[in-house]
Amino acid sequence: MAEFDIETLLRLLKESAGEEEGVDFSGDILDSDFELLGYDSLAMFNTVSRIERENGIQLPDSVVADARTPRALLNEINTRLRSNA
Repeated sequence: MAEFDIETLLRLLKESAGEEEGVDFSGDILDSDFELLGYDSLAMFNTVSRIERENGIQLPDSVVADARTPRALLNEINTRLRSNA
């Protein structure tokens, strides 16, 4: 299975929770806090739920609080995808 990448994550974030005006997603945002990118915990819960459904994985309940950056969330997602392969 291919790695879950930043482009896919950004697409799902935007589809699930919209896009904060004035935030530049074209740069290196892997280590930017989700809150600085305009995504609160509700937006993250919605996005994580969709990722779980679409990929047939279960992420830890604490992932929204613990994975505060795209890099951290991608690591969690890809770890689960590899263990399900």
